[in-house]
Amino acid sequence: MNKINFRRLGLAAMTGAALALAGCATPFKADVARFQSQLPAPQGQSFVVEASDPALQGGIEFRQYANIVAGELTRYGYRPAANRESADLVVRMDYGVDKGRERVVSSPGFGDPWYGGFYRRGFYRPVIVTGRGGRRYVYGYRDPFLWGGFGPGWGYNDVSSYTVYTSGLKLEIDRAADGSRLFEGHAEAQSRDNNLQTLVPNLVEAMFTGFPGNSGERVRITVAPPEKG
Repeated sequence: MNKINFRRLGLAAMTGAALALAGCATPFKADVARFQSQLPAPQGQSFVVEASDPALQGGIEFRQYANIVAGELTRYGYRPAANRESADLVVRMDYGVDKGRERVVSSPGFGDPWYGGFYRRGFYRPVIVTGRGGRRYVYGYRDPFLWGGFGPGWGYNDVSSYTVYTSGLKLEIDRAADGSRLFEGHAEAQSRDNNLQTLVPNLVEAMFTGFPGNSGERVRITVAPPEKG
């Protein structure tokens, strides 16, 4: 298994570079693939959560995410062990986010010769606005793939760019007695946010939605945004 090749962000480096529209809460979507082999049914088996990267083990940040994973396993009927020696299962996790890549988007109007091509038939859904006299025109384009709301390009014949980040979570469950692999799971998402404190809990929730899932199946999981208090 290759490690997640993402740049991990420490607490001090987390700048919260979310470019989403203020006050806009949209669902978090992740692609999840899960594989299992003789994973025991949850009948009180004990577990410990460890970091795949030894450098993360014992860190406060890792402990925060490990507690979220432990909470999900407990909800399914497993129970935390006091230590590795007394555990039936060893759960290893790795997570990260890449450096991002720039995406350039143009929002042509009806007068643009390219309108009717990629943008109307492709991924970006036009936002139609009715102006004075009932005249309809394209105000911008909604990007359905990104967590963070509307895609860029607002305005008539406007061109703009934004950064897309890819985050990932890897989870492995081994039998403590002999080290045999029982479960592997991968969750990946694209967003306009590189804050692991926001991304990892969403990735964990996606991973445990319908856990353990059908072995070898890749599914798109949608996590609802948090409710406003």
